[in-house]
Amino acid sequence: MPDNVSELSFDEFDELNDPRAEPTGFEHVVSRRRFLGGAAALGAAGAFFGLGALRPAHAGDMGALSFEPVAANSLDTVTVPPGFSWQNVIAWGDPLWSDGAPFDHATRGTGASQERAFGDNTDGMATFFIDGRTVLAVNNEYVNRSVIYGNRATGLPENADDVRKGKAGHGVSVFEVGMADGAWRPVLDSPFNRRITADAPMEITGPARGHDMLKTAADPAGETSLGTWNNCGNGRTPWGTYLACEENFNGYFSSSDPDYGVSDAMKRYGVGLKDWGYAWATADERFDISKHPNEPNRAGYVVEIDPLDPDSVPKKRTALGRFKHENAEVVIAANGHVVVYMGDDERGEFLYRFISEGRYAEGGDNSGLLESGALSVARFAEDGSGEWMALTPEATGMASIADIAVFTRMAGSAVGATTMDRPEWVAAHPGRAEVYCCLTNNKNRGKKPNKGGDPTPVGGPNPRKGNIYGQIVRWRPAGGDHTAAGFEWDLFVVAGNPAVHDDANAGSANVTPDNMFNSPDGLVFDSKGGLWIQTDGNFKNEGDFAGQGNNQMLYADPDSGEIHRFLVGPKECEVTGLCWSMDRKTMFVGLQHPGNKGGGHFPGGGDTTPRSTVIAVTRDDGGEIG
Repeated sequence: MPDNVSELSFDEFDELNDPRAEPTGFEHVVSRRRFLGGAAALGAAGAFFGLGALRPAHAGDMGALSFEPVAANSLDTVTVPPGFSWQNVIAWGDPLWSDGAPFDHATRGTGASQERAFGDNTDGMATFFIDGRTVLAVNNEYVNRSVIYGNRATGLPENADDVRKGKAGHGVSVFEVGMADGAWRPVLDSPFNRRITADAPMEITGPARGHDMLKTAADPAGETSLGTWNNCGNGRTPWGTYLACEENFNGYFSSSDPDYGVSDAMKRYGVGLKDWGYAWATADERFDISKHPNEPNRAGYVVEIDPLDPDSVPKKRTALGRFKHENAEVVIAANGHVVVYMGDDERGEFLYRFISEGRYAEGGDNSGLLESGALSVARFAEDGSGEWMALTPEATGMASIADIAVFTRMAGSAVGATTMDRPEWVAAHPGRAEVYCCLTNNKNRGKKPNKGGDPTPVGGPNPRKGNIYGQIVRWRPAGGDHTAAGFEWDLFVVAGNPAVHDDANAGSANVTPDNMFNSPDGLVFDSKGGLWIQTDGNFKNEGDFAGQGNNQMLYADPDSGEIHRFLVGPKECEVTGLCWSMDRKTMFVGLQHPGNKGGGHFPGGGDTTPRSTVIAVTRDDGGEIG
């Protein structure tokens, strides 16, 4: 592995940390199922590449949002349609309390100032309402090392306070927002303001609580842990809690012993001898796997947080499995059980479903519904059918449900789940039993297996070899029952570039030169059934990506398949995270890592430090926006 691991993306880091060679004969397996090339192939792929297989019985039941689509661009600002406006709400380093220090562009802050301020790299988020007040819960996925440590010659942490600052930049920011002089602003010193960081106390719940693989010297009972980090997408429960989803947790662990033998289980989750450049183990021994080998088993979960109770202890819900969680989409099935759909965001990993043991009771005590239940994993068939395969000791050959909760990836491999093109956000339609998932991209499709050695053949919901553009798969559970074992699926959209390609890489029929994009990532339905697609892909605007510009947010009609570009973000950003004010007249949108490659300075412009930012988008006529 090169010394400059901090310059690698998480995907590149994982592959170098645990390289996978292309197995002999794999290409032969792929060739028998390879997607047919050429423009005609999009039609030849049948209904699964089209827009008709899952047409709802009552099309047109959504209230479409009318706007003039915006053109792709590479500007270092936010672009929205005519008749809409945007404003900054909060940026990385802005204080949440009046005793906090304003952001310092020269030093980029200290450990103490960051602990009193909004974290870095906004991602999933949700709004909560109490007594006419609005509380935002926002994931702070990670910190940009070259930016947060831009005051260091190395662009990396160089002492214990640098590590403290980096850890405080992670986690979740919970804070009240309100209108002041016509603009949304954080309410300093609100009783709801809270930072949940990589050092915050956590309670471990569910089947893995007390498991031997979760016990450490600091926690011999295996029941509590410290911190949550690399929280990517999110979820929101009907009982008013926030779900933060731990994704690339592996990149924070390292070994002080260069000869330490990394276990196969660690390798499956990407844990190795080197970290991603954060150096946490130099100041916090629990991140040293040679001294505390069980510590990585305590990360990689969905964390439930009560944003309206600042004294509550976040709970790691091990019943929902351990993997690189993207988001957690919660629905209530017709029979009252809580269903949570989740993607494992890594090349060739799986799509999961959790069904609660208990049933939801409106107005009742639902606090334990994510503590126990049944976990399953998806298998997609070529004919457009699919099934959820139960992850039980009998089906997986694993010793217990607790083992499955800790080593969920191995359980998915054991039952032969479908390897997916990086399943990211999942979104369920608010008006009918229909679910969508972004498969953002997978350069290894048809070339390499996943970390468990499972083949990644071309076909089904993953129709292109070396997929650089991504697609969105959707499914309808059998009988409209989210707890049913079976489902039928198709592809809602296959992203591509029809201005460059005339084969499968041009995308599906609903992709045109006017709305094209790559790497769909964030995915959220609004209250009227409109589907919002956010991208985190290649923004170089050249070659295969010519004409696609910066990352963007698009609005889609699930019935017609129409897609229109609504927003373009600033240079080098990812557009991620989406929620609304109580009156639906304001849309809060996250802009992660703008200018992280050195080419932009959003939101301050000039020579200021680029900072992740939450913005508010409104209609100029004061109307609803979702």
